[in-house]
Amino acid sequence: MAVDIDLHCQDLVRRFGSHTAVNQVSLEIPAGSFFSILGPSGCGKTTLLRLLAGFDRPDSGDIMIRGQRMNDVAPNHRPVNMVFQHLALFPTMSVGDNIAYGLKRRKVPTAERQRRIAEVLEQVGLAGMETRLPQQLSGGQRQRVALARCLVLKPTLLLLDEPLGALDLKLRDQMKVELKNLQKAFGTTFVYITHDQSEALVMSDRVAVMRDGRFDQVASPEALYREPATPFVASFVGDNNRLGGKLLARDGELAQVALADGRSVSGRLADSGHHPTPKIGDRAELFIRPESLVLGAAEPGHCTLTARVRATLFDGANSRVEVEAAGERCYVRLPQDGSVPAPQEGSSVTLAWEPQLARVFAAEAS
Repeated sequence: MAVDIDLHCQDLVRRFGSHTAVNQVSLEIPAGSFFSILGPSGCGKTTLLRLLAGFDRPDSGDIMIRGQRMNDVAPNHRPVNMVFQHLALFPTMSVGDNIAYGLKRRKVPTAERQRRIAEVLEQVGLAGMETRLPQQLSGGQRQRVALARCLVLKPTLLLLDEPLGALDLKLRDQMKVELKNLQKAFGTTFVYITHDQSEALVMSDRVAVMRDGRFDQVASPEALYREPATPFVASFVGDNNRLGGKLLARDGELAQVALADGRSVSGRLADSGHHPTPKIGDRAELFIRPESLVLGAAEPGHCTLTARVRATLFDGANSRVEVEAAGERCYVRLPQDGSVPAPQEGSSVTLAWEPQLARVFAAEAS
């Protein structure tokens, strides 16, 4: 069955002098999906969003929205709206007037305008608040007004530039759920920019991990977490432990890495086509998630490594033990049921893991 594509970008490039901020980026976003672009500061994600919005133009490549080329189309003529980090609500206008602003500029008749405002306020859970000013609302309510102001215009794409960045932690967690639910309710395609991996993993249908102007990997949140395509994705998405050394041997998809202290560990060789596969003797890196490590006796076939306990970090359900293994700082998640007591600082412990749960990559050039 054919899939409707709301956004198609082909080989987008944007340079600023000698710096290439967006470097040969291509992507397709199906209609009605929640797509996030995740990356550290300076990776090019905001520049890419500005290209999509029309605030900037690519040096080369094409932007297609619903099959129409947008490269030379002005921002106000694109079927796109944008929610900024600081929301940009008009402080002296009521909620209703803030939402009506775009409709008035489009000369929507008064009766239709009022109907659409009432409808969108109902959908975002703010019915009856038309006359309130922004400063009379909570942070989450102001966030929903900013969304309603865009969604009332029925854009093909809604671009969101780190809109939760100014909220406190609890409200951010609440808004992640609300944004995901609102996107599904409206069916509008969301393109969401963030440096926060939790936001991207919780809300998105697909995520592009961006670095140095390029996409390292585009995949579902689960695939990014469980099957990272590059060492950068493995280290950037979720918590991960890294052990460096040289590739000692391989048996099918399993690889053995000799660590700097002479010991060896095993994991599954990454062979995604996104990153070079190491050869015997090459520098290699093994990544293993904290929750995949077990303290104590190993099951048959598991890999083991002796480590020294540095500290126990109590964080409720996310409590961890910090250890030093082969000169690297690593973390082990403690079971929530208390079945494994926290080891004493300075003691020696055994780390065990199933080799299939670890990923081995060719080491990236430093």
